[in-house]
Amino acid sequence: MKLQVKRLTATARLPVRSTEHASCFDLCADAEGVILPGGRALIGTGIAVAVPPGFEVQVRSRSGLAIKQGVAVLNSPGTVDADYRGEVGVILINLGKEAFAFKRGDRIAQMAVCRIETWPATEVSELDGTARGAGGFGHTGV
Repeated sequence: MKLQVKRLTATARLPVRSTEHASCFDLCADAEGVILPGGRALIGTGIAVAVPPGFEVQVRSRSGLAIKQGVAVLNSPGTVDADYRGEVGVILINLGKEAFAFKRGDRIAQMAVCRIETWPATEVSELDGTARGAGGFGHTGV
């Protein structure tokens, strides 16, 4: 299978895998700007994708930007649904202490093509019981 990608601008860079066995494609900015500390921005990539039914594209943070500059994908992972044909955008947040400047062509995120399953939601009066039950955040004491 191949992921169909359409350039929406002449300056858009097609997504590529940095290494032979990389699980994600690098996504590049198709704009220039600055995100101040604590700020966020929606950055266009200049591309649209045709995701096959039964799959989604997940937009994820780049580990290097996260650790070195404190920049992450805010709604991580962002989702591109199989029926969406608009521009892939990346919502970045700057959690670092310095302004984050980006240029057209900079690698700002990565995207993975992931298989999904969809089911209808069915209302029930009771759920199956488990040993955990309704134990939530921190319920194991760790």
